[in-house]
Amino acid sequence: MNNRVKQERTARNITQTELAEKISVSRQTIYAIETNKYVPSVVLALKIAAVFEMEVHALFELEKSDW
Repeated sequence: MNNRVKQERTARNITQTELAEKISVSRQTIYAIETNKYVPSVVLALKIAAVFEMEVHALFELEKSDW
């Protein structure tokens, strides 16, 4: 799965730590999501989208290999 979390976070001048605190996860979780080492749960993806005031599908996109 591709995601735009890092791009959206940096565009808003939010640190990984700040984003992590807003959605009650560790900074390491944010790093893992941004580097595609971890695919967030639906709940976590919805929380991230809410922080950025975006739709989930604007942040996360399936790759062909995900099908």
